[in-house]
Amino acid sequence: MTDTARKATPAIEHREPVWGYAPAPESTGIVRLEDRYGLFVNGGFVEPKSGKWFTTINPATEEPLAEVAEAGPEDVGLAVDAARDAYERRWRSLPGSERAKYLYRIARQLQERAREFAVLESMNGGKPIKESRDIDLPLAAAHFFYYAGWADKLEYAFPGRTPSPIGVAGQIIPWNFPMLMAAWKLAPALATGNTAVLKPAETTPLTALLLAQVIQEAEVPPGVVNIVTGAGETGAALVKSSVDKVAFTGSTEVGKIIRRTIAGSGKRLTLELGGKAANIVFEDAPLDQAIEGVVNGIFFNQGHVCCAGSRLLVQEPVFDVLIDKLKERLQTLRVGDPLDKNTDVGAINSRVQLQKIEELVASGIQEGAQMYQPECVLPERGFWFRPTLFTGVSQSHRIAREEIFGPVLSILTFRTPEEAVEKANNSPYGLSAGVWTEKGSRILWMAERLRAGVVWANTFNRFDPASPFGGYKESGFGREGGLQGLEPYLRLDGGAA
Repeated sequence: MTDTARKATPAIEHREPVWGYAPAPESTGIVRLEDRYGLFVNGGFVEPKSGKWFTTINPATEEPLAEVAEAGPEDVGLAVDAARDAYERRWRSLPGSERAKYLYRIARQLQERAREFAVLESMNGGKPIKESRDIDLPLAAAHFFYYAGWADKLEYAFPGRTPSPIGVAGQIIPWNFPMLMAAWKLAPALATGNTAVLKPAETTPLTALLLAQVIQEAEVPPGVVNIVTGAGETGAALVKSSVDKVAFTGSTEVGKIIRRTIAGSGKRLTLELGGKAANIVFEDAPLDQAIEGVVNGIFFNQGHVCCAGSRLLVQEPVFDVLIDKLKERLQTLRVGDPLDKNTDVGAINSRVQLQKIEELVASGIQEGAQMYQPECVLPERGFWFRPTLFTGVSQSHRIAREEIFGPVLSILTFRTPEEAVEKANNSPYGLSAGVWTEKGSRILWMAERLRAGVVWANTFNRFDPASPFGGYKESGFGREGGLQGLEPYLRLDGGAA
C-alpha cells in the first residue's frame, strides 16, 4: 500500500458490502506474445539501428510482458523515408475507392480479433477488460469503417474545392487509449491519401504492434503505415524529421514543446492535449442519472481520460443529497484485476503516473480539502489508487486547477447558472464539459457560454466517429472525428495551406 493510501485511511468509511462478486477472469490464452518486438518499417518488422530495447510491463502485476525496440533518430529517418516513398510511388495516386478497401479490411480484422486486442490492451495498459472490450475496440473499428466511407467522397465533403493529401504524417499517441488513438490518427490520414509514421506511448506499445500485424494481413502496401516505438526521445526525433504534418495527443507541456519545435517549419500541426472538465449538476437534474454520469465521467479508465469530468460543480440546494448518493455509489465500485469482467476501476498505468496522482492528492489534503475514499482492498503488487472525492475545494486549490489524470474528483458548489459558467471557464483548459438539467433551454444557454470543445447534456464520455472532438485554450487545436477530422490531412485549393 502506498504512503498516500495509508494516510487516507481515516477518510475511508467502513460499510457492509451490498453484494459480492465471484472472480470472472478473462483468459489470456488468446494473446500470443513475442519475446521481442522490432520496429514496423516498410511493411515488415526490423531490428532497431539504435541497438536499444526496453521492457514493457503489466501495470497490474509489474510483470514484464515483452522487450520492445527503442527507435533512435536513424530508425525514425528510415521510417519517414519508407512512408515518403510509399506516398510518392503509389498511395497518393491510388483512387479513394481502392484506399477504402484497405481500411475496410483493417476494420473487419479488428472486429474479428477484438477479443485478442481487448485482452492485450488491458494487460499492457491496466484498464478494465469490459472497457477495452465494449468501448475501445468497437470504437476503433468504427473509426476505420467511418473513414473508409469518406475515402472516395472527399470532393463531396468539401464542395467547390479540390482536396489533395499533404504527404507523410508523424503521429504520436498517448497511453490511455492506445488502440483507439491509433485509429483516430491512422484512419483519416490513410483515407485522405497520406502515409503515416505512428509512435505509440512507451508504456503501451503492444496493441500498436499487433495492429501492425493486421496491416500486414490486410495487404496494405509497404511503407504506408510505419510504427516506431520508444519514449520521448523517439517522439522528438519524429517531430524534427521531414514529416509534413504532426498530430499529437498527450500532455499540454509536451504539446507546447512540439509547437515551439516546428514553428516556422511549414509543417501542419494538430494538438489534442489535457483537460479539467467541469461536470455541472443543477438542482432540477435527475440525480440518480447524474450520479452515474459523474462516476462514468471521472472513474472510467481510472480517470486516465483527457476529457474526464474531474471537476464536479453542484448547485447548492442538492449538494448534500448528491454527495450522500455519490459516496454510496462509490462503495459499489470494484477495484482490482483489469482482466476480471466485474472490475470497474483497474490499475494505474505506471509508477510515474501513480506518484503524480499521490502528490496532487497530498496537496489537496494539505490545502484543506476534505477527502473521502470508499473501503476497498488493493492488490499488493501493481499500481493502484482508490476512487477519491474531495469536498471543501476552492478554485485556488491545485486539485481544482491541475490535471490529475487519475480517479480523483474535486467537488465545488454554485448558486446561479452564471456562477457555474464562470467557475467552469476559470481554467486554462477547454476540452469538454457536462450539463445535467431537465431544462432544454438551460442546456443550450450553458453550451453557448461554456468554453469547451465538447459539451455533453445529461450524459458524459459519449463518442462517435461521426462527431468531431477537440479543445480550446491549452487543450489544443484542430479536430479529430467526423468530417472535420479529414481537413487536417488535406490541402484544399482556396483554403488554408
